Amino acid sequence: MKLALRNTLVPLLTLVGAQPALAAAALPTAPVIMNSGDASWILTASALVLFMTLPGLALFYGGLVRTKNFLSVVMQCFGITCLVSLIWVTVGYSLVFDEGSPFIGGLGLTMLSGLGEVFPGTTIPETSFALFQMTFAIITPALMIGAWVERARFGWVMAFSALWLLIVYIPVAHWVWGGGWLAALGVMDFAGGIVVHTTAGVSALVVALLLGRRKGFPEKMIPPHGAALTMAGAAMLWVGWFGFNGGSGLAANFDAGAAILNTHVAASAAALTWALIEKIRFGKSTGVGVATGVIAGLATITPAANVVGIGGAMALGVLAGAICFVAVGLVKRGFKIDDSLDVFAVHGVGGMLGALLLAVFVAPSLGGVGYAGGNSMVSQLVTQLTGIGAVALWSAFATAALAWLVGIVFPMRATEEDEHNGLDLGQHGEKAWDWE
Repeated sequence: MKLALRNTLVPLLTLVGAQPALAAAALPTAPVIMNSGDASWILTASALVLFMTLPGLALFYGGLVRTKNFLSVVMQCFGITCLVSLIWVTVGYSLVFDEGSPFIGGLGLTMLSGLGEVFPGTTIPETSFALFQMTFAIITPALMIGAWVERARFGWVMAFSALWLLIVYIPVAHWVWGGGWLAALGVMDFAGGIVVHTTAGVSALVVALLLGRRKGFPEKMIPPHGAALTMAGAAMLWVGWFGFNGGSGLAANFDAGAAILNTHVAASAAALTWALIEKIRFGKSTGVGVATGVIAGLATITPAANVVGIGGAMALGVLAGAICFVAVGLVKRGFKIDDSLDVFAVHGVGGMLGALLLAVFVAPSLGGVGYAGGNSMVSQLVTQLTGIGAVALWSAFATAALAWLVGIVFPMRATEEDEHNGLDLGQHGEKAWDWE
């Protein structure tokens, strides 16, 4: 019964383009046999997505903080990776992809028991599929690190991340990629503009508000200690994103190549747009600006990488560079919110922007693949707005409650002494750099 239901869900969701996980082939009429090429590609893509967190995100974020806090950022990336991996194989995968209600999956696949030889509707082993999805679950809470750097306690980060994965990420992933209620509505999200970037971006903004500002912010903008490290991390994220988006079709085929090509084009357009805006406004284009533009473009193309044409990818990149640049200024200077490394303005705004404009650029007249199930641009826009709004609201309310509850047991903010001396020494008893 379980396998039959999952075999029915996969092709249904494929028609609405609702997932990285379930962008699978139509229901097979004969027994599906594993394809070694597809299986090899998914294993490679899994390694690339893990590479995005370790070391990509660790270096990207680590370079943006002060020297005395670099190690704390890397430690949080390591800690979240290990913690999420264990939760995922224990109950996470089952709660997303096992049959259940429209709101949460069941527990029939707990401890990854009962996995099939191949994931239904694909030619890859279900173990490989579970591994690939694990890397998405890892990077999503890790993205939020950028909102609380230099002031959140390590214990609070770990406890909050564990509960956030269970209460926010896993239900939303089920809604969109696991056959849940948003998938049934026809919400499209190929590789995580909603599931990954909207959840992490909105939650990061809430945490930044609850945690409070760093000392001196916003009167004194805190410069990064290692712009070169940030650019190196961005380069690793860029390469890793080929696995993030290219692997989300679950096959080594034409669609994988198209998704990777669109990903690269959008990142390039966003980086140049950001650099041009900086040149016009400040007289110089910065390395950190180009790196941030790249990430904005990557986040924005993520939900649409498989359904837009090259022109659409380029347009999304330009819009990402311009709109996310404005969003950074609004959050920090307009609203004076210390979302320290711009998680909401880049990932949240970028992911929501791409998920919404997907409904426009999927039009055949603009080079897209067209609308499924008789949908129009207007109806798909309404569907996408529904998905984005529901996920953003759930992320905001659940995050606020979780952050407060965890804070009762594990103090949220580091002591003034630890913040002054740096979290490397205060929380971990080590220095990232010892120049003596």
